[in-house]
Amino acid sequence: WMIVNEADGSDHDPLELKNEDDLNAAGQVMLNPLSHRGASLREKVHAFRDLVVPLVGDTARQQSVRELLTLDAQPAKGDIGPVTWETKSFDNMPAVAAVTMLTKLQNDIRTAESDAYNYLISNVDITNDLRVNELKAYVIPKSNMIIRGGKYSAQIVLAAVDTAQRPVVYIGGSRLNNNTGLYEFVPGALGTHSFSGYIEVMGADGTPFKREFTSEYTVIEPMATISPTMMNVLYAGIDNPISISVPGVPMEQITATISNGTLTRNGNLWVARVSKVGGEADISVSAQVEGRTMAVGAMKFRIRKLPDPTAYLAIGDGQYKGTPKRISKGALLGCRGVSAALDDGILQIQYSVVSFSTVFFDQMGNGIPEVSAGNSFSARQVEQFKRLKPGKSFFITNIKAKGPDGIVRDISPMEVRLN
Repeated sequence: WMIVNEADGSDHDPLELKNEDDLNAAGQVMLNPLSHRGASLREKVHAFRDLVVPLVGDTARQQSVRELLTLDAQPAKGDIGPVTWETKSFDNMPAVAAVTMLTKLQNDIRTAESDAYNYLISNVDITNDLRVNELKAYVIPKSNMIIRGGKYSAQIVLAAVDTAQRPVVYIGGSRLNNNTGLYEFVPGALGTHSFSGYIEVMGADGTPFKREFTSEYTVIEPMATISPTMMNVLYAGIDNPISISVPGVPMEQITATISNGTLTRNGNLWVARVSKVGGEADISVSAQVEGRTMAVGAMKFRIRKLPDPTAYLAIGDGQYKGTPKRISKGALLGCRGVSAALDDGILQIQYSVVSFSTVFFDQMGNGIPEVSAGNSFSARQVEQFKRLKPGKSFFITNIKAKGPDGIVRDISPMEVRLN
């Protein structure tokens, strides 16, 4: 809660982080040279680790807990000198990432504590059926991450074990080949899946004691949300691909709408089409959570006209865009006409040239224009090319190009100069 208070201020709810992207809050709280909270936390976790590892039981689980609770910084490319765990974890770290990491650490500690309790409740006959030495209450949440407005769900149970014997676990009819009850696998398909089985242990009187179980899980794509808020732009008249995701919610349970346009799903992406240049469009996202439809986010976009393209001559697989570069006469004669495209590293859109003119200059300096009513060079223009001498140039002007938005626009002329 201290990181949340540092990010949002003490007058905000510490259970609801607002300024998730605050890069200073975690460092100010955990790396303060006066409090040394980060170093103190690391030392306390290591002390707890050294206490709990001998109480866990089998060697493999001891090693797992030891690795889980060892807070050592992993060196990364570019690091200069030794870097501590607390510096790696909290320096220039978004507040939401720091809180998430601390929540995971808290859960890891609880897991180790649970393993130690399970090891200690041994060889005490509390019931006539099973040999245990202690009953302990546990809260098993359906999820530790809850979307605001969603429902928290957990089972509160009593748990105990007999360390003199290990239960046998069967999943889908197959025996789990380990003595810890740890079930691990790599899921393939996205979506919600389930599995079931049973646990079998021998009772104190030698009769089998069996309990069935079932569980489900949801597989989602790993994701990160990166939002350049200064560039929230949709272009009018074209398909604008949009990626929309909600952490923890399958894609098929997400819906989205847009104002001033249309928004359709296309596989794992959405396609937005807008038309009112200069206006704004709001995209609103909803999700099915616990059987209810709830709003989970919205974003405002500015609507802009497509930028003007650049004219060029297609030469093989390359593009000649005019001076200061030069072109050979052979390459010029091999060109069929004038092309235009928008290629600024972000948008790669081809335009159709509707018409253009060429302007040649005679020995007296008089301009000789030739007009083409399409994107191809006319026979008269090609004849002019053949008469050009090395080092001479001509201009391609009055270029009109039509974009996928249907707008015909005048684009900048280009000067063509021979080698």
